[in-house]
Amino acid sequence: MNDQNILFQTIDWTKVPKTEHKGETGIAFWQTAQFQGLRIRIVEYSKGYIADHWCKKGHIVHCLEGEFVSELVDGEKFKLTKGMSYVVSDELSSHRSITRNGVKLLIIDGDFLKLKD
Repeated sequence: MNDQNILFQTIDWTKVPKTEHKGETGIAFWQTAQFQGLRIRIVEYSKGYIADHWCKKGHIVHCLEGEFVSELVDGEKFKLTKGMSYVVSDELSSHRSITRNGVKLLIIDGDFLKLKD
């Protein structure tokens, strides 16, 4: 076993503090569990949230509640609702999140999504 292995553990999200991140409009609240090369978050976007940047990072995003649009820099848009997910590797698309009525997401990212040559 090395220091990058993750031993069995549970995450009680009710005990993970929320951090606030302002969007172009609205606010995102993150609860983050950080491991070596892996980040797991519960993210809630307020009503009217529009991300303040185009993200190039890879993610696995799963919609837990509500709905949102993932907009790509080329203008293409994907609507995701409760129970839907998307997956993308680092550097393969610039995207941002938009929600009219708010949404709650599970977002997983880390080294395993780095672009492979």
